[in-house]
Amino acid sequence: MTSVGLLDTSVVVSLQNVPAEQLPAFPVISAVTLAELSVGPLVATSHEERLRRQLMLQTAESTFDPLPFDAACARRFGQVAGELRNSGSKSRARAFDALIAATALVYDLPLFTSNTADFVGISNLVLVEVSIT
Repeated sequence: MTSVGLLDTSVVVSLQNVPAEQLPAFPVISAVTLAELSVGPLVATSHEERLRRQLMLQTAESTFDPLPFDAACARRFGQVAGELRNSGSKSRARAFDALIAATALVYDLPLFTSNTADFVGISNLVLVEVSIT
C-alpha cells in the first residue's frame, strides 16, 4: 500500500463510498481541491444540494491540511497544460484536473482518482484508480 497519496476531488467527494484498502495510509489533498469544492455550494440548484455541498467542503477543510499550490506547481501546470493541449484535450475544461496533476507531480505523489481518463496524456503522473461503491 502506498503510504502517502494525493486524493483527486472525485475521491474526496465520494470518500465515504471508497473502501479503505484502496486509499493511501496518509491521504492528502491539494489546495486546488478545496477551491473546487468551494464552488459547489455557490452553484447548487437546490437548498438541499447547497447544504450537502457546504457540509462536504467543511468536512474536507477540517479533515485535511491541503498541500499549497505554489510557484513550483504553477510552473509544472504550464507543462501539464501544454501536454494536454498538444494531445488534443481541451485544457480549459480540465483546468482543475491539470492543477491537481501538477501538484501531484511537484510533490512526487501518486494521484488517487476515480476518473483516470481525465488525466490521460500527462507524463510521469502516477495514477491509482479508485472504485466508488
